[in-house]
Amino acid sequence: MNSHSFKFGEQSLTALPSGALWWPDRRLLCVSDLHLGKSDRIARRSGIMLPPYETQETLSKLSQDIALTDPQTVICLGDSFDDLMAAESLCEADYLTLASLQAGRHWLWLEGNHDPGPLALGGTHLSCYRSGGLTFRHIAGETAPEVSGHYHPKHTIPGTGSARPCFMTDANRLILPAYGAYTGGLRATDPALTCLFQGAVFAILTGHRAICVPVKPSAHPARPNRLRGNRL
Repeated sequence: MNSHSFKFGEQSLTALPSGALWWPDRRLLCVSDLHLGKSDRIARRSGIMLPPYETQETLSKLSQDIALTDPQTVICLGDSFDDLMAAESLCEADYLTLASLQAGRHWLWLEGNHDPGPLALGGTHLSCYRSGGLTFRHIAGETAPEVSGHYHPKHTIPGTGSARPCFMTDANRLILPAYGAYTGGLRATDPALTCLFQGAVFAILTGHRAICVPVKPSAHPARPNRLRGNRL
């Protein structure tokens, strides 16, 4: 699978090259920041027209990961839709795709800053979820060990060119990359991210193969968390 397996808390987890997190012992698949319907939200609010294919692309990638792992539980770790109207404006084909992915599975929608309200799309809607000593939520909090999203981290291996979405982790915190097709990102070395970690920090880059590399903090001093509640 070209994936990267690692220990987090007392659990053995696997970072998939797609940006999904796989927990084999619980048959649990976790993805973050799908931002489905982002082109719809941008067109609605700004009049800027983008090719409206990001929802199909993101759902296609999720379909592949679900076919690969056959999970019993799927956690969408917040900001699954770019806003609530985007959730309500899914075309019939996308709605049917999502319904087929949910069928026979425990599907959890966790609240994000883009989609804080209830979703009428099946599954269970929660603010956070705890299992096996791990806490899952959208924005990093005080609980450890904790799995979160929101920041869309990305990182570059020196000499390899453009940055890739990445997982970031230390002994107590794991932040997932944005899974959606139309999502930006924040450099893993940015103080807004590095100040959330203690001790050794690693990035697991996504792409053809999941690659784990150490993150060297920026020389700039840490500054306030500017992304909490942002519009990424």
